[in-house]
Amino acid sequence: MTRKRGLTEEAATASIDQACRMLRLPTIRQQFQDQAEAAARDQMSYRAFLAELLMAECDDRARRRSERRIRAAAFPREKSLRAFDFDANSNVDPATVNTLATCEWVKKGEPLCLIGDSGTGKSHLLIALGTEAAMQGFRVRYALATKLVNELVEAADEKQLSNTIARYGRVDLLCVDEPGCMELDCRGAELLFQVLTEREEKNGVAIASNESFSDWTKTFTDPRLCAAIVDRLTFNGAIIQTGTESYRLAHTKALADKAVTD
Repeated sequence: MTRKRGLTEEAATASIDQACRMLRLPTIRQQFQDQAEAAARDQMSYRAFLAELLMAECDDRARRRSERRIRAAAFPREKSLRAFDFDANSNVDPATVNTLATCEWVKKGEPLCLIGDSGTGKSHLLIALGTEAAMQGFRVRYALATKLVNELVEAADEKQLSNTIARYGRVDLLCVDEPGCMELDCRGAELLFQVLTEREEKNGVAIASNESFSDWTKTFTDPRLCAAIVDRLTFNGAIIQTGTESYRLAHTKALADKAVTD
């Protein structure tokens, strides 16, 4: 680019557009004309105008990074804490969830266990808290327990197990859904145990399970291995009991009753 003084407005606009392309500043490129008009209208100083443009670029980059981390987490659906109905489930303490939303437990590598029946909001909370962590800059990965174990078994068969375990070990938060809803053979249970051991006291793990820990022997049939896995998932961690009454079912029944009365 050739720098010139005394540019016309049209030439200045073209130069700014070209410079933003070269410097990869898409937000400034999109907004500088509107911002310039607003700055002239509000009689902003050159310094304030520049600050507004740079802050807009920084904010947009932060938003795009968050979106990339959320996509990389591979959540099955969007869930937020704002959308969680605390009134419908009195078992879940809002203050506890808001504390977890600060993600200090992720930073410390502590576990989180959400235990409750279907329809009580545990998967909603798992995904929502994982999303909060991604938005705060943590690397997050979501996985159904069955798919995770299948991936580990395939990796072991292809002699890629160490690479797969290391990949899951690097993320800041691993969210495992429904670990108590299947029966694992000794090999599958041992592979899952290896992933949890790789992460122990270094990186956070969050699980959501329909089964209480006392019933996990149905999934992990070796009692000693079951006890070791539960120990890793609860040591210095938080446990939230979401209860046994499905508020999804209650909501559906309420809608049906309303339709009948109407």
